Amino acid sequence: MAPTGSEPDRNDGQGELAAYRLRRERELSSLYATARSLTVLGEVDVVLPAIVREAHELIGSDFVYLSLRDADGVLSLSAAAGTISPEFSSARMPAGAGLGGWVIETRAPVWVSDYRHADGFHRDPVFDRLVSDEGLVALLGVPLLVGDRVIGVLFAADRTERPFEKDEVALLSAFADHAAIALNNARLYDESRVALQRLQDAYRVIEDQVATMELAAAVHEALTHVVLTGGGPGDIAQSLVEHLRGVVTIRDRDDEVVATRSCGAGTTAADPALEREALERARRTGRCVHGQGDDGTVLSVAAIQAGGSHLGSLSLRRRAPTESADVRMLERSAQITGLLVLMRDARVEAEERVRGELLTELLSHPPLQPVHPALRDRALARGVDVDRLDVLVTADCPDRSAGDLVRELHASSPEWSGLAGEYLGRATMLLRADDPEAAVRTLHQRLRRRLGTPVLVVADRITGHDRAHSVTLAQRCLDVMRSLGETDRGATTRRYAMYGLVFDPRRSHELDGFIDDSLGPLLDYDRRRSTDLVSTAAAYFAHSGNLSRTAHSLHVHTNTLLKRLDRITALLGDDWRSADSALRLHLAVRLHQLRVVLDGA
Repeated sequence: MAPTGSEPDRNDGQGELAAYRLRRERELSSLYATARSLTVLGEVDVVLPAIVREAHELIGSDFVYLSLRDADGVLSLSAAAGTISPEFSSARMPAGAGLGGWVIETRAPVWVSDYRHADGFHRDPVFDRLVSDEGLVALLGVPLLVGDRVIGVLFAADRTERPFEKDEVALLSAFADHAAIALNNARLYDESRVALQRLQDAYRVIEDQVATMELAAAVHEALTHVVLTGGGPGDIAQSLVEHLRGVVTIRDRDDEVVATRSCGAGTTAADPALEREALERARRTGRCVHGQGDDGTVLSVAAIQAGGSHLGSLSLRRRAPTESADVRMLERSAQITGLLVLMRDARVEAEERVRGELLTELLSHPPLQPVHPALRDRALARGVDVDRLDVLVTADCPDRSAGDLVRELHASSPEWSGLAGEYLGRATMLLRADDPEAAVRTLHQRLRRRLGTPVLVVADRITGHDRAHSVTLAQRCLDVMRSLGETDRGATTRRYAMYGLVFDPRRSHELDGFIDDSLGPLLDYDRRRSTDLVSTAAAYFAHSGNLSRTAHSLHVHTNTLLKRLDRITALLGDDWRSADSALRLHLAVRLHQLRVVLDGA
């Protein structure tokens, strides 16, 4: 439907012509003023309302609205001036439909005096209903052109039927051209502003990354300095605190604190439950884990591992959130700490091996020969005077290896200027002590606490530099203690002097004579008849002569027990149950049993 209209008839008089010219001048002046005002607007959200507001005042229609095209060609109402319902303000016109589709297709202004009865374009039922509900009748649409591209349509509408004059169409079209330019400039401005914002954001990200890299380089340099200068966990903790703030704690493989450092500001007491849970997860996963306390404190724990071995953990506690860069620093620090632990373990292991070798040479050295000067010098280099080592200690624990015991003894050896190592399969230590009883009690309590399990410890005072004899006494005393039911005790061999015949190999002939004199007939009878009269006598003495308890312990009938006792009486004589004979026989039976335990059945 082509736009139509006519100029005033000049034959109607000079007054009407003058009025027409004056109206045209006001319209053009308003158009140019509006165009200038649009050019100073920058943002799209500001330009759109200004366009429809100025067009509404310029045209004087009941209603003006502007619809923009999206990527699919759909027209969506973007701004409006005049009374409008919320439902109409959210209207969307499908591509190619309605008066807007006609405008876009022809790239020219289109108007209808009565939308309800107009034809020549594709109608949309939904939009038709909205137009009817809104009471719109006469509609004029002009394209918003940017080059050859239609970016939207500017509409003017009245709620009464009327034609749109050629001057009105031309005026709105001219306004739409200016508005399209302003709108496109605003869009370019928005895109430039967004691009600038993205550039600024990217620059800030680059700045943050550079700062993070510089911080990481500083931490790496500090940690490298710690390694090269032979520093320890405390130096690593201090370096991290200086860069990350908060509280840094380093724990060993047993979760015991070995170093902690604090920046001294903004720190609170640790949450034990949170720390236990984080430590467990770090040990289980082998990675850095995080947790947050009720007071807002953030705890980050990194596991210290080497291969499949857990060496400890490193934790950071502070109020600031832990960034990814901080996590990398913690994990790198955990690796450095693990390296230090391995280096320390290697040094300790080497020192333990050297001290163990010195111990073995001393214990194997003949007692009557002087110690070789080279051996003496090697010991003195480690602060040990071999001539003053006058106490030998042996430890035994079924639940732990000899290596574990040696490690703990080695840790305690400097206190007594001693040497520790493994000798003949058992943890052994040579030390200097004025009071062996006090020394063995201290060592027993220390081993018991550190190992967390019962342990037997025996000490013997060395006489005449005969260290090998003390080894034999101490080890046989350990066996005697265990056979007597002892599982957790620290004592000297002197405490078990009454069993000296059993564990002193130099007096074995005396033990043999005593047992033969006391038990000889029973032992001979048991060997010849494959009986067990010695065990019967031992059970009889153990139960203080009570027949029923003795029979029950031997799992025999009372009559059987009586027959065995009669046989013992026939072999030893009627007085074997008298006070003196019973004491001697009981002692002989007990010593025989201990010797069987030590020497084998």
